[in-house]
Amino acid sequence: MTKNDLIKEVQENLKAYSYKDVTYAVNIIFDSMIKAIKHGERIEIRGFGNFTIRERKPRLGRNPKSGAEVKLEKRKVPFFKTGKELREMVNKKR
Repeated sequence: MTKNDLIKEVQENLKAYSYKDVTYAVNIIFDSMIKAIKHGERIEIRGFGNFTIRERKPRLGRNPKSGAEVKLEKRKVPFFKTGKELREMVNKKR
């Protein structure tokens, strides 16, 4: 599902709102999540999962094209952990 697909789905379920209004609302939600993650805050959506920041240690990597060693600096990466309810729904046998 793309962001545009999500907007269309929400708009179909909330017919009282225009496509433009739903797009604006979805963008506000995503922008708020990005801002929170940038500030190192944890985002928890019950039943769905958690977004956190993990710190990766510096290490030696390899350039896949040339095979040359490349020094990778310490960095922060976003991490998503699924919630129990979402895992159960995904693994539920039909």
